[in-house]
Amino acid sequence: MAAHRKPRQRSLGGPTARTAATLALAGAATATGFDGTGHAETQLTPAQVRAKVDELYQEAETATEKYNGAKDEADTAQQRLNALRDETARKQEKLNSTRETLGSFAAAQYRDGGFAPAWQLALSGDPDRYLDNAALAERAGDRQASTVSRVREQLREIERLRGAARVELTSLRARQAQLRRQKEAVTGKLAEARRLLARLTPQQHGTVTGDGVAPERAFRSASDTREDLQQARSAAAPNARAAAAVSYAYAKLGSPYVWGAAGPNAFDCSGLAQAAYRAAGITLPRTTYTQINAGRRVSRSELQPGDLVFFYSGISHVGIYVGNGQMIHAPNPSAPVRLAPVDLMPFAGATRVV
Repeated sequence: MAAHRKPRQRSLGGPTARTAATLALAGAATATGFDGTGHAETQLTPAQVRAKVDELYQEAETATEKYNGAKDEADTAQQRLNALRDETARKQEKLNSTRETLGSFAAAQYRDGGFAPAWQLALSGDPDRYLDNAALAERAGDRQASTVSRVREQLREIERLRGAARVELTSLRARQAQLRRQKEAVTGKLAEARRLLARLTPQQHGTVTGDGVAPERAFRSASDTREDLQQARSAAAPNARAAAAVSYAYAKLGSPYVWGAAGPNAFDCSGLAQAAYRAAGITLPRTTYTQINAGRRVSRSELQPGDLVFFYSGISHVGIYVGNGQMIHAPNPSAPVRLAPVDLMPFAGATRVV
């Protein structure tokens, strides 16, 4: 029987010692959070939270405008598809009627026995009457040939409409897929912003969301806001339609921001601009990057009440200028429709709609 030997202990030297030390340090790092896990998230200051939330809101607004554009295109594609389907149905009804006419011709020919004209003449007891009837039948045959030709033309037209409808349906599905992607992008950005804001105390939350974008504007007092409002209202719009748009914007102060909304009770930034000018009898496109081309470009020094003012290099935000350096805009989910200075965000351009 083999003897049992006690295993010889190896000294912790060389590579083995270095490996053990490495593992120990790795365990310590994990326990203390050196690797970024297993510990509480780094606490951001209110200023850092504000900067990150502003960044997320801007990214969400860019995605929102893309969503608005895709939705507009999807709605248009759906309308075209519906129109094609309606037209196809009308053409089909006409085709069915024409086919019934052809069926009547065929039934009449069957009832008449379909004799060859020469035999019908030979067997007729009244050749003169037969010749009159033959002329009538020839004209009827011409009408039948015309009906057949019309059926063929209607069939070609229906096939063309069905082909156009298939193309439109493909386009619609592509737009709907784009809508889903943009919706996911928006909701993801907004969820991240809410998560960051939830980590703040109520007082810090008020500071961060005080004016939506610029920290130096976060502490404007109620008296400052009233003064801004009075000064802005004192500026006269250049014409009745611009005045109507500005009046609509004032009436919506305090309305909530909802991405993708264009009124009457909630808005995103381009939705507010579109609704204001709709109230003035003017149809604007849905997105900021199309609205900027909906009128005549004006410089910042030429601004008049009613002009649309745009911000950021991607033209992702819009407000309605109301005079005295102020605009009304729908900032973000943390702030309702409000009055704000035009210098609040990086200015990108302005458009005079009327």
